[in-house]
Amino acid sequence: MKIDRVRGTCNDVKTCPTLYRTDRGTVIVQGWNVTDEEALGQLGALPSGESVVEIPAELVAEVLGRVE
Repeated sequence: MKIDRVRGTCNDVKTCPTLYRTDRGTVIVQGWNVTDEEALGQLGALPSGESVVEIPAELVAEVLGRVE
């Protein structure tokens, strides 16, 4: 799989999650692990091999305009 970094900085100059586009027509999200027990409880049991990350909504909105 080949990946292309789409975005990894935020307007507030803080460390921001990173989004990558792949050559398989998918997006890889590198973000902060969700550790809030209430939120995880609402998601239910995650399948083996899956995890949940949190990223700013503004990052998603911008990248959606770039995904082909």
